Amino acid sequence: MAQLTGNKKVSTAVFISGRGTNLRKLIKFSRKKNSPISINLIVSNNSHAKGLKFSKLYKIKKKVVNFKKSSLFEKKILQTLKKNKIKFICLAGFMKLLSKKFIKNFRGKIINIHPSLLPKYRGLNTHVRVIKNNEKFSGCTVHFVTSKVDSGKIILQKKVKIYKNDTPKKLSKRILFQEHKLYPVAINKIFRSNS
Repeated sequence: MAQLTGNKKVSTAVFISGRGTNLRKLIKFSRKKNSPISINLIVSNNSHAKGLKFSKLYKIKKKVVNFKKSSLFEKKILQTLKKNKIKFICLAGFMKLLSKKFIKNFRGKIINIHPSLLPKYRGLNTHVRVIKNNEKFSGCTVHFVTSKVDSGKIILQKKVKIYKNDTPKKLSKRILFQEHKLYPVAINKIFRSNS
């Protein structure tokens, strides 16, 4: 489990692959006085990720690792994390699976946000599947990362109603809005329960 040491903020890395909307919310949250984390590194497997612009905007170090080979990618990332004394990792729209070995290095210290009410609809294309199955609700989940996709212990969830005329795009937008609110609350919950 992640530990909060005194009043010192926990050095955190955020992993992204795309727009970085959750990243931006997490940066704003981390800059609040009572936030338990400090975001010191942005990591991406995609050099074209739009979210990388927040590195410049908020003066946060970034590392882009484009290796197709997972073992090389992870070796490089682990070196960077160590160098920057990272103790906690938030995955925010990171579209690469991390290996068992990598996760072991950060046991109980990697969390992810997923756009469904886990354990339902793990993996990709959640909004399409949810609508196709005529579900009444969907939502988002913050959970600990394990080597099984979207299967770690659930920290917090938020339910979102599905309307008759919903499209995956409309639903995605409403769920993303809730993700932005849920992620910081979940982080607070982790560190408050451990302090």
